[in-house]
Formats: sequence, structure tokens, C-alpha cells
Amino acid sequence: MAESLIVEGSNKEERYQALLPQAEALIAGETDLIAALANLTAALAMTFDWLWSGFYLVKGEQLVLGPFQGPIACTRIPHGRGVCGSAWAQNRTLVVPDVDAFPGHIACSSAARSEIVVPVHDAAGRVVAVLDIDSTELDSFDAIDARHLEALVAHLSQLFPVAN
Repeated sequence: MAESLIVEGSNKEERYQALLPQAEALIAGETDLIAALANLTAALAMTFDWLWSGFYLVKGEQLVLGPFQGPIACTRIPHGRGVCGSAWAQNRTLVVPDVDAFPGHIACSSAARSEIVVPVHDAAGRVVAVLDIDSTELDSFDAIDARHLEALVAHLSQLFPVAN
């Protein structure tokens, strides 16, 4: 396993292109979910200057805080509530340019201004977690982020047991 991350690039597209193969290598062959999620959040934090990046895991009808990088966060989010719960309920990536304009936004940090949430699926296609990223800047996320972050989390499906 790599002990360092090398991410170069003058724009986010280049940074993602450098990050993705290294992130995939970090989780290749890993069988422990928490270890994989922890390394991915660290890799994202090392690559981008975001306020917060981390995972919430589906447990019953709630999202429960998992590995993250950044300030303390909300511990539990109900299904369908806030950006994270909405992305889970709608089973789609949500890009929010201004969190204050999002109906029902849950403010874990008053410094958060924009957000992207990407559902994580198990091998059967069920949402089992979400990747949540917050920025201190308005309009930080776009289709480039959505495409690359969706590709990143696609590699996690093998780590989640398929429920009967």
C-alpha cells in the first residue's frame, strides 16, 4: 500500500485524474470497510481544500456518521432529510451550489456554503452509504466533481455485504 499520495494538476479535472488511480490502489484488495473509507476521505482531503469530506452509512432508516476529515459533524441524519438524506432517498448525486437555498438543509457547520452528496451502492445496487463533501465557498461543485466522485465510490460496492 502507498504511504503517500501524489496529486498534481492545475485544475480539478487533472487533480481527479491523478487521484483516482491512486485511490483505487488504496482500496484494492482491502476487505475492511472502515479502513477503505478512512483512506479515501484522507486522500480527498489531501487533494482538495474542502471543509469536510466523509461517509455516512445507512443503518435502518438513518445515515450514521462514518470516517471523515474535517470539523465535527452531525452523527445521524434521517432518511429524506437534508442533502445527505435526500440524495439517499432519491438515489442520485446532489450538487448544491448554495446550501442556504436547499429546503431542509441540515447545518452541521455554519462554515459550509456548498455541498455534493454521492450515493454509494452495494453489489445489488442498493444505497448503503453516501459520500458527503462540503465547501466553504459557494458553487464549488459541478458535473466534473459528480462524474469523478461517482467513479470513485463505484469501487466500494464489493466492500458492502449484499443483504437478503
